[in-house]
Amino acid sequence: MQVTLDNIELLAWDKMADMLPAIIQHQDTGAVLMQGYMNREALSASLKTGKATFFSRSKQRLWTKGEVSGNYLYLDNVISDCDHDSLLLFCRPQGPTCHLGTDSCFPEQDIHQKNFLSYLEQIIAAKKEEDPGNSYTASLFAKGTTKIAQKVGEEGVEVALAAVAETREDLLGECADLFYHTLVLLQDKNIDLSEVMEVLARRHQQ
Repeated sequence: MQVTLDNIELLAWDKMADMLPAIIQHQDTGAVLMQGYMNREALSASLKTGKATFFSRSKQRLWTKGEVSGNYLYLDNVISDCDHDSLLLFCRPQGPTCHLGTDSCFPEQDIHQKNFLSYLEQIIAAKKEEDPGNSYTASLFAKGTTKIAQKVGEEGVEVALAAVAETREDLLGECADLFYHTLVLLQDKNIDLSEVMEVLARRHQQ
């Protein structure tokens, strides 16, 4: 169930002694960032402010993640599980999530390779405002859409050539170049990778 301010009372508060576990997942990469607990007030505050807010069992009060460090978790969506007794929050982190300075409170968790494109998308987006003289990515943005589109076309041709005339390693390298430059083009056109994924998902359902 998608959780909103209008249906908070449908959650299994009585079953869970008015405290629900809340898992935080990166909105873009799917990485698990942390786990906390929410009472009604914390969940309501999260939905109203757009910043993940929890109930601190040690301090016995509400606390917003990032209220001291500035590393907020910006809330995109909240859903409950099938029994409505736990929550999954999709957030975009601003800075490291863990107080130890790591991206996740589960530091052993590596970014899944299939999610790396989303991680790379964020890096490319951050390069938009950098000095073109210090960043190849920034230099592409500075040259404009036509140049970026040209690079995508060139890389597409090189992928095709590598597939029929070169080694497996060459093909992997050319595919990596094509994916990278395609992400740059999407960022230049202000299109999220998730929008492309939605198109693929719709086609799969047809």
